[in-house]
Amino acid sequence: MNILVLDTSSIVASVAIGDEQKLIAEYTINHKKTHSQKLLPMIDEILKSCDLKPKDIDVFGVSLGPGSFTGLRIGLTTVKVMAQALDKPVVGVSSLEGLAHNVPYFDGLICPIIDAQRESVYSAIYSWDEGELKIVMEQDVFEVTDLIEHIKNLNQRVIFIGDGVERFKASTIESLPNISSFPSSNLLLPRAGSILEVVRKKAEKGLLEQAHEVLPIYMRKSQAERQYEARMGGCEF
Repeated sequence: MNILVLDTSSIVASVAIGDEQKLIAEYTINHKKTHSQKLLPMIDEILKSCDLKPKDIDVFGVSLGPGSFTGLRIGLTTVKVMAQALDKPVVGVSSLEGLAHNVPYFDGLICPIIDAQRESVYSAIYSWDEGELKIVMEQDVFEVTDLIEHIKNLNQRVIFIGDGVERFKASTIESLPNISSFPSSNLLLPRAGSILEVVRKKAEKGLLEQAHEVLPIYMRKSQAERQYEARMGGCEF
């Protein structure tokens, strides 16, 4: 079983290829250019490096969000087009769950935080239990202060990951001085290789979808949609 996974939920573009046993290749870029410029060349290059063609892929995986609206649309559209053209199944994975797999050996709570603007974050809380990632708190949009208060009440060690760390690290350390920690920079942002682990497990359980069934996880309206509604708020039809 050959699996190809894309993650474009953040500024990082990441592509991975694996099989039923291992990660074969991973290609991640966090440098300039947009996803629309770099994603297709990345897919082409990683396939060639693995001596594979698109038709050799058995399952496609993709990060569904939450995250960058534009990035998610590009990644999801790319996977849907490829999967439909080749009549192959798709596995969609939450960006937050994918991030949690960046730290598979942490023995406390894992709290991915993705910047949702306006002092809020997309977040969830997970923990590892006998090799399985368990949901402690379902994903949602949270005010940072509310999230910190909830973690205080849980009173367990917690590691924060995701692009929200840089913005909210200082306030988090101040509020949770004895229980909060942060990974090294190479584990902070999304990796297609981590999402591949989730895709493989779901594929083995038969949790597959057709391309048209896979939908993004937005959680809130885009900035453009909010601005449009604000402009149209006073209009009568």
